[in-house]
Amino acid sequence: MNHDAYPDYYLADILRSTKTIALVGASPNAERPSHRVMAFLLRKGYRVIPINPGHVGKTILDQPVVGRLADVKEPIDMVDVFRAADALPALVDEIRALETLPKVIWGQLSVRNDAAAANAEAAGIKVVMDRCPAMEYPRLIG
Repeated sequence: MNHDAYPDYYLADILRSTKTIALVGASPNAERPSHRVMAFLLRKGYRVIPINPGHVGKTILDQPVVGRLADVKEPIDMVDVFRAADALPALVDEIRALETLPKVIWGQLSVRNDAAAANAEAAGIKVVMDRCPAMEYPRLIG
């Protein structure tokens, strides 16, 4: 897929079909973008599982924090990535090792790695990069 531009229908379909999101890089700090996006997604009715190894056993926005994706005990529709772009290849490898693959990997603003995207797409996972669901949702869904 061309990751320079996404058709609106592609993004809207992902946002409408997604129910459970693992948010990698979730922060308890209300000033951080990951915290604000997580709050937005929760308000829109998504189930959001915060992933942050430094905060296991705590909660973020009343959601229990998990240390890594392999520790999530339910199917994940989307992995929303708040990590540096150079962390994406290893994260895709971690995702591909899951027993049940997510349908989508969504890289937040500035999170783009075309080789990692190709690796994920080879496993049948849709990829969105350098976009924010909290920006796309109001634009596409309302």
